[in-house]
Amino acid sequence: MNPAREAAAGAAFKLNPIAAGCALLLSFMATAVLAQPAPADAKAPSHLEDSAAPASDNGAAPAAQVATVRISGIRKGIEDAISVKKNASSIVESISAEDIGKLPDTSIAESIARLPGLAAQRVAGRAQVISVRGLSPDFATTLLNGREQVSTGDNRSVEFDQYPSELLGAVTVYKTPDAGLVGQGLSGTIDMQAVRPLAFPKRSISVNVRGEKKSLGPIANAKDTGHRVSASYIDQFANRTIGIAIGVADLASPILDNETGTYEPFSQSAVAGVPAGTYISAGVKSLAKSGVLKRTGVMGVLEYRPGKAWRSTLDLFGSRFSQVDTNNQFEANLGGYNGSNNPLGFSYQSTNIANGTLLGGVATGAYPLVRGQYNNRKDEIRTAGWANNVNLGGVKVLADINYSNAKRDETYLENNLQLRSASDGALNDPALTVGWTPGNFAALSGKLNYSNAATLFTGNSIYGYGSTYAPRLNDKMSSFKLAATFPAPALAASLLSDLDAGFNISERTKTKRQPSGQLFASGSPTISSDLLYAPVDLGFAGSGVVPSWNVPGVIAKYFDPVNYDLANNSGTISRAWDVTEKITTGYVKANIDVEFNAVTLRGNIGAQVIRTDQSSTSLYADTTGAAHPIADGKRYTDVLPSMNLVFGLSNQQTLRFSAAKQIARARVDQLNAGFNFSVDQGTRLPSGSGGNARLDPWRADAYDVSYEKYFGTKAYFALAGFYKNLETYIYNFSKPRDFSLFTPGTIATTNIGQYTAPYNGSGGTLKGAELSVSLPLELAWAPLEGFGVSASTTYTESGIDIAQVNDTIGKIALPGLSKNVTNLTLYYEKSGLSARVSQRRRSDYVGEIGNFAGDRQLRYVVGENVTDLHFGYTFNEGAYKGLGFLVQVNNLNNSAYETYANSKDRQLEYAKYGRVVLVGANYKF
Repeated sequence: MNPAREAAAGAAFKLNPIAAGCALLLSFMATAVLAQPAPADAKAPSHLEDSAAPASDNGAAPAAQVATVRISGIRKGIEDAISVKKNASSIVESISAEDIGKLPDTSIAESIARLPGLAAQRVAGRAQVISVRGLSPDFATTLLNGREQVSTGDNRSVEFDQYPSELLGAVTVYKTPDAGLVGQGLSGTIDMQAVRPLAFPKRSISVNVRGEKKSLGPIANAKDTGHRVSASYIDQFANRTIGIAIGVADLASPILDNETGTYEPFSQSAVAGVPAGTYISAGVKSLAKSGVLKRTGVMGVLEYRPGKAWRSTLDLFGSRFSQVDTNNQFEANLGGYNGSNNPLGFSYQSTNIANGTLLGGVATGAYPLVRGQYNNRKDEIRTAGWANNVNLGGVKVLADINYSNAKRDETYLENNLQLRSASDGALNDPALTVGWTPGNFAALSGKLNYSNAATLFTGNSIYGYGSTYAPRLNDKMSSFKLAATFPAPALAASLLSDLDAGFNISERTKTKRQPSGQLFASGSPTISSDLLYAPVDLGFAGSGVVPSWNVPGVIAKYFDPVNYDLANNSGTISRAWDVTEKITTGYVKANIDVEFNAVTLRGNIGAQVIRTDQSSTSLYADTTGAAHPIADGKRYTDVLPSMNLVFGLSNQQTLRFSAAKQIARARVDQLNAGFNFSVDQGTRLPSGSGGNARLDPWRADAYDVSYEKYFGTKAYFALAGFYKNLETYIYNFSKPRDFSLFTPGTIATTNIGQYTAPYNGSGGTLKGAELSVSLPLELAWAPLEGFGVSASTTYTESGIDIAQVNDTIGKIALPGLSKNVTNLTLYYEKSGLSARVSQRRRSDYVGEIGNFAGDRQLRYVVGENVTDLHFGYTFNEGAYKGLGFLVQVNNLNNSAYETYANSKDRQLEYAKYGRVVLVGANYKF
């Protein structure tokens, strides 16, 4: 693979950020100069005005029908989203589907990532977690129908690829807090919303079918084709007092990946032929990943509204997710560690060194291997919520009870193949040529022949063993909310519309177990032919053809039995933890609604009081390796005032201002009470590393301002600025700790030693600006009817630097922060024909990545540009009315995923996932 050449070849698909900026500028000029303001008596069309006027609350037909202009498709979703943004009391962003099943993306993550100020981090080629305004996903909270969600990951951030976009009607992202919004995040709050069946004027049934093909082609035993199927049913009964919505979405998508990379970390270890002090990687690798991802999601809504006094809504959601994949990998150790299989020693004969980093060269004496890595992950999410809204004659009461549960069951297996020893005559000249350039891996080639599986064996040589880990995670949450809206007191009636007050009680427990260990083979067998798959060509990296095999089958046939209950090593012990949080939230909020001549003022002012009781039970291993229970925790209270002011100016102009105090609780895995304990045999000093159950949350003061210009619900322009002062931040570092509870019976000469863990430290500032616009171009020039643009650009900078304990990444910027995030969508929609090209770009950032041991670590990620394309045609009349056909191309430019260590010339990974083509049809009736 030559990434430089591929990038040049794909330049035709690249939307330059300058073009995005020009689109924003031209759009603004067009809206400001050419567009005419809406009439003073114009009003935003409601959702129901799309088709027909709604029935009244008591089920009776309305007195008269209102003539409307019907819109649908892309423009319907855009206008609904603009309406939400315009009428909100907070600074929000929104996406809205024309109908359930009409959001075009594989998961809701891709849809969210196109909103201003939001950026997605890709995992295995798909968008998974979301950063809001330059802060890591840990700082955002995700809700489903207003209720906080659990996660299948180790931390709090929701993995959005678990949520099919077909099952959701809208998403609202709150960038500023609201005292009545329970479970809000520090960077933002992402609220995914199901449809409300009684908001639809009539029955709606839709079916979507799409076939998928990836451009990389089949690898080993994995296909390059898949499918995406969904169906939804929405109906109303009993004179529109009962509504029901049911949706099912099923996905089977191939996992294909070509990747090159290096061992980590880069270090200054002494290696023959390399000047002292040079940073080198201990090895290089190339691999082809293959497998399949399956996901089935189910959504159900039952709504009962017998009259104006009572509405009861039951929401159900479930998702079953599985991912099975195998890495077919060729690698070589280049750090001078080659064990008994290298009779010639190891040295570099020539080198390419720049800026103190070894970029390539010719190494003699390296002994490569072929590795098979198998991962089988199964996730389940179950959530239910029951809300009752009661009108008691001037006082409105909400009672809501909900429960959610997420489970993850994962198994990782690995075993290696090597050439037989030199005495067998199968070992050729062990010289390996390795070359790569800063930022792009170029080539990996050698004279050893690994293409014939008959010359390879699996066993317990220096590399021939296997390894395993098996994370088991359970996250469950239950909560109850009681809230009421009261009329404003008579003395304040001229300023306030009403008052809100309420409380929420929640309890969350997250449990993780991760047994791990080495696997040992019985003898040194050659893999039987029935366990071999088709050979894999790693020519994209210069590595040639390597065998592929059934990893779990080989381990079951040739290795000693795996008993995870006996995997009782220190790593397994420290990864067994339970974290429980009991959170009580009370709030009051005054809703403002007043007019000052030509200026209106609305919004709210209020405060939340949050009482947190966090605790953890876990294990630690003593110096003999025995496990012992340990528990720790902390209680704290936060008072969080907030204010949102919305000034309505003439000519549909809006000025917003927000000020608030915010928190984000520490990552769940950081609250783990468990740790590893040891006493140095030489110094006899105790030490340990692990979690910290006494962490305080991140705390910040936040200020936001936004200017917005609307043109009905057809178009808008917005310029926003934000500033956050993080009073505290959580860092990993070492400081003295009293180990007196753990040193008795050891050789320790003191009870005081260094403990490496997360600690609260000083914070810093985060600030930035956002520019966004949405414009149908006929407002600027009538002949452009049907064409439109939606674009945004965000600049963010931070004064926080984080010093990490490990040297893989060193001192880093704020995790999740891309200084520049740009989103651009160009579309055309008219007479049933639709076309859309969307691009999302983000600059370099620090991401949280899963490593080979199943843990999460921070790593630099190169900024990326992902472009998607969509074409469709829908029959709007005649015998085929409601039938549509579509073609989609995701990752049109085959954007690479690349990570690196302290600088870009110390590359760690370079992966290509290929383009994804989907062809399908949908039918609504």
